[in-house]
Amino acid sequence: MTALDLGRTGQPVPDAPTLLRVARRRSTTRDGILIGVFSIVVVVLFVVALVFGPKTIPLPDVLRALGGQTVPGASFAVIELRLPRAIGALLVGAAFGVGGMLFQTLLRNVLASPDVIGISAGSSVAAITAISFFGASGLVVSGAAIAGGLLTALLIWALAYRRGLSGLRFVLVGIAVAAALQAVISYVLTRSDINAAEQATVWMAGSLSRSLWDQVGPTAPVLIALLTVSLLAATRLPVLRLGDDSATALGARPQRTRTLLILCAVLLVAVATSLTGPIAFVAFLAGPIVLRVVRRDSALPVASALIGAIVVLGADAVAQHAFPADLPVGVVTGAIGAPFLLWLLMRGRTRA
Repeated sequence: MTALDLGRTGQPVPDAPTLLRVARRRSTTRDGILIGVFSIVVVVLFVVALVFGPKTIPLPDVLRALGGQTVPGASFAVIELRLPRAIGALLVGAAFGVGGMLFQTLLRNVLASPDVIGISAGSSVAAITAISFFGASGLVVSGAAIAGGLLTALLIWALAYRRGLSGLRFVLVGIAVAAALQAVISYVLTRSDINAAEQATVWMAGSLSRSLWDQVGPTAPVLIALLTVSLLAATRLPVLRLGDDSATALGARPQRTRTLLILCAVLLVAVATSLTGPIAFVAFLAGPIVLRVVRRDSALPVASALIGAIVVLGADAVAQHAFPADLPVGVVTGAIGAPFLLWLLMRGRTRA
C-alpha cells in the first residue's frame, strides 16, 4: 500500500471504482425511497377521491362497495361516479407526466411540453370542431382529439426537421403552430351556437366530469398499453442522453429509439386529452419536478408517471372541495403551472 492509499488518519482510502459503486448504491436507494413515497401519496389521493364528495362515505363502506357488496347510499356513488373519475385522473395524470417528460428529455428543453408546442392545441381544435360543427359527442370527440394531436405533431416534425431534429427549432416551430391553432379555436368558438360553444369551452378547460365508465372503459386499456410500452422504451433514455455517437457505439439505434419515444409521447398526450380535454401544465410540471428530486435517469419515467398522477388527483381534490362550486381541474393546474413557468423563465432554467 502506498502513501496515496492512506487518508489523513492513516486509514485506507477506497479506490475510485469502490466510491462509484457506493454512490450508485446510495442514489438507487434514495430514488427507490422517493418512488415509494410518491406511490403512497398516489394511493392516499386515490382513496380520498373515493371517500370524499358531496357526501362523505366512510372508508369501510367504500371497501365493501369495491368488494361487490350492495351498500345503500354508497354503491352507486362509489362505483358509478367516483371510481371512474379517480381511475381517469390517475391514468391521465400518468400519461401527461410521462409524455411531457419524454418530450422535454428527448428535445433537451423544458419548454418542449405539449401545452407549449401545440400538441394539446391540435387535439383541442379537432375536438371542438367536431362538437361545434358536427354535433359530435362521446367517442367521436375522443377520436377527433387523438387524430388532431397526431396530425399536429406530424406538422411540427415536418416543419422543424432539417438534417436532423433540433430541440430548440422544434420548440420554436411548435410555439408558432400553437399560436395559429389558438386563432383557429377562437374562430370556431365565435361561429358556434351558444350550447355548442359552452360545451366546447368546458371541454377545453380540462375537466374530469366526462370521466365516466362509457368514456374511461374504452380509453383505460389504451392508456395502460401506451404507458407500458413507453416505460419499457424509456429504459433507453440513459443511453440516448450520452449523445448519438456514444449511443451508437454502445449498440443502440438512437434515431429509431428517439422516433419511437416521441411517437409514444404524442399518443399518450393525445389519448389523455381525448378523455379529459387539455389539462393545463401537467405535462410541463412533471419533468422539472422529477429532474430536481431524482438522481438516476432510469428512475425518471416511473417517477414522472407518479408525479403526473399526484398533480391531477391533488388538483381534482382542490377543485372539488376548496371552492363553493366545482371547478374544472385544468383551472387549478393552470394556476399552479403558470407561476412555475414564469419562475423557470426568470431563472433561465429552460434547458433540460
